[in-house]
Amino acid sequence: MTLTQKEQTLIKDMKDAEKLCIEKYKKASDSAKDPQLKNLFSNLSSAETQHLSIFEKMEQGTVEQPQSGNSNQPTFTATYGKEDTPDKQNDSFLCSDLLTAEKHASHLYDTCVFEFSDAGARKAINAIQAQEQNHGKSIYDYMKVNNMYS
Repeated sequence: MTLTQKEQTLIKDMKDAEKLCIEKYKKASDSAKDPQLKNLFSNLSSAETQHLSIFEKMEQGTVEQPQSGNSNQPTFTATYGKEDTPDKQNDSFLCSDLLTAEKHASHLYDTCVFEFSDAGARKAINAIQAQEQNHGKSIYDYMKVNNMYS
């Protein structure tokens, strides 16, 4: 696959978004108080690393489709009640920050998918976007169970 200048620029943007998400998830995993949340963030960091690898290969002209992985959404048990505790405030902040990052990434991919001429690249970007939406859903589900989302 030969990339246009615009496609090269968009891949750089998508790689930058993935790098940011990887770093944010790693730091959030280290900072989270709830072990369920630490695990979620660690798993999402791994998924973002796979996305970055796909964009790096795409940049070199090779289109690879993302692994479907486990499409089941994780389930969470409530760690926090209705009262605000310092741990809940910490974990709620991390979730809100990362949910916003997922919304941004999903929006970026929604725009980029229309700019690629290669059908395989469009399919890969679309699949990554769907995975980003599932990441956001996982964060939302955690927040909902833990009285963090109003």
